[in-house]
Amino acid sequence: MADLELTDVVRQRVRGLRQARGWSLDALAARCHISPSTLSRIETGHRRIDLEQLVALARALGTTIDHLVEPVDDEDVIIRPMPHQEPGLTTWVLSREGGGPFVAKMRITPERRGGPGHLAVHPGREWFTVITGTALLYLGERQLAVPAGHAAEFSTMVPHSIAAADGPVEILTFFDQEGQRAHAS
Repeated sequence: MADLELTDVVRQRVRGLRQARGWSLDALAARCHISPSTLSRIETGHRRIDLEQLVALARALGTTIDHLVEPVDDEDVIIRPMPHQEPGLTTWVLSREGGGPFVAKMRITPERRGGPGHLAVHPGREWFTVITGTALLYLGERQLAVPAGHAAEFSTMVPHSIAAADGPVEILTFFDQEGQRAHAS
């Protein structure tokens, strides 16, 4: 797909989004006020897409023009996380920098300083799921045990900390952009 022209990429995205929604050409045509025959010619490359049509298609498909015309990313899709270690905590960053959510795997051992004396507060939200072990989530005045297979979601404006219960715990954690900025600094 790296060699495709931008117009070909847009056509494929329009067709793909339409089909993913289970819509016929007629159904999309009714939503964007473009005739079914024009839509068919746009999707097959027999007609160029003008800006007015692109706006109508993006709106009808519930996306943005930016998403429809975003260049094809031909960079390596494999992320090779390197461990970042500090006492009691090893972190593998599983996402790329660049505006999306921050995803990391963390291995926390009892040596990590956590708990009521080490609570942090910052803008954003955090989600995590426990892969192995049991995590202790300190959230304000509460201490919550989160066992393997369970997850937690919370506002990071509430004082919080995550620690290991009886032994090592592995979690997969997700931060929004505000949480990512706080954890990266």
